[in-house]
Amino acid sequence: MERYLRTPIKEVIGRFPDVGRILDAAGIGCVPCSVGTCLLSDVVEIHNLSGDEERELLGRIAAVLYPGQVVPLPERRRSGPAGPRRIAYSPPMKRLVDEHKRIMRFVALIPAIARTFDAASEEHRQMILRGVDFIRSYADRFHHAKEEDILFGYFDPNLDILMAMHEDHRKGRDHVKNLLDALDRRDKKGVAASLGGYAAVLTEHIKKEDEILYPWMDRNLSTRQVGEMFERFREVDEKFEEARRKHEEFLDGIEGKFKTVEVTK
Repeated sequence: MERYLRTPIKEVIGRFPDVGRILDAAGIGCVPCSVGTCLLSDVVEIHNLSGDEERELLGRIAAVLYPGQVVPLPERRRSGPAGPRRIAYSPPMKRLVDEHKRIMRFVALIPAIARTFDAASEEHRQMILRGVDFIRSYADRFHHAKEEDILFGYFDPNLDILMAMHEDHRKGRDHVKNLLDALDRRDKKGVAASLGGYAAVLTEHIKKEDEILYPWMDRNLSTRQVGEMFERFREVDEKFEEARRKHEEFLDGIEGKFKTVEVTK
């Protein structure tokens, strides 16, 4: 078992496709991951499983790797309760999670924005441009900069999961670029496709960070690092205070607009 735990997950899944199906069923998305160099042991550790969940998962994987054999499972590699998973974020990580909630409030509006968009309407075009400003200024320069410039800096940049997060950020930026190109062409279908692509990337990305990455990082940061990160986040918050208020007002306004539209239908 130890040999496979030290094997890259894509190699394990390539030889044993049922392992991929087991991980999918457990909510661990290694099969579609575009990077895939994590070791199997890393995959198990990083996903914040309880002790019982971890042993059950390893037992199912061992049955695929060694069919018909009784294989001793490795000792759990970290301490923690065996009950249901509970996520308690450190103060700076909680700040990032709260920012995710604001970003997801905008993402939740994207289907309605795409459905009602009129390429000939200057008002609608300006709404898209303000949405792009929210994405680029709040989600990217403010929030993602905290992640990339501060949080990720405490970890090895070659970690598979960090490479995947950077790739998600890049995909999101590409969708925004394509959105602006479609807006210039007054291409309603292109606008809708780019908005939908951005929403899909961010929805999955934020879920991975809130449920997997942030809890794992919290477990591996020292008390000193958490305090230092909290102070550095505070400095960024102060620098962006005026812009943050502007974007929160935009978010409140556009939510109110679409709630009014839904009520009057």
